Amino acid sequence: MKLVVVTAGLTQPSSSRLLADRLAEAVRQRTEAEVRVVELRELAVDVANNFVTGFANARLSEVIEAVTEADGLIAVTPIFSGSYSGLFKSFFDVVDNTALTGKPVLIGATGGTARHSLALEHALRPLFTYLRAVVVPTAVYAASEDWGGGRDAFTDGLGDRIARAADELADLLRHRAPRQRPDEDAVVPFADQLAALRPE
Repeated sequence: MKLVVVTAGLTQPSSSRLLADRLAEAVRQRTEAEVRVVELRELAVDVANNFVTGFANARLSEVIEAVTEADGLIAVTPIFSGSYSGLFKSFFDVVDNTALTGKPVLIGATGGTARHSLALEHALRPLFTYLRAVVVPTAVYAASEDWGGGRDAFTDGLGDRIARAADELADLLRHRAPRQRPDEDAVVPFADQLAALRPE
């Protein structure tokens, strides 16, 4: 089982990468999946060149293929101006819009304040719904204060949210039907191809 983690943090170290690592480890413990982390910061120029030329270079193509072929995906972005980062959106713009169909996805985000936590629901979840992915019910947001590990009477801790989201993704991964690869060598007779084009 292969799990790909896409993180769009721009700094090093990055709170987005830290959250992504914690989510990935929680899912790995439940599924023993092989985990690969993709830092979009390292692909920023490749993504920009793809927009200019219309073609992905070898490095970007390999990452897109890894994301497409993975059994599950964890996607984490910092929140800028109330939404996902431009780099995060640009990467998923160059992924074919049918490539994630039916793929289980866990979404996460980081930000300086808890006030931006709804960006997961009004920005990230609709993006992956448009891409036809299956997004787990629990999205994980980590504000600056979450890293201190403090709890209060009104919110559960970050660790609890990570565990709940990991349980949901692991459950989807365990019960997901294996992907059927199209038989690219199959020959469709020309008469059958023409019949498919005829109006009823």
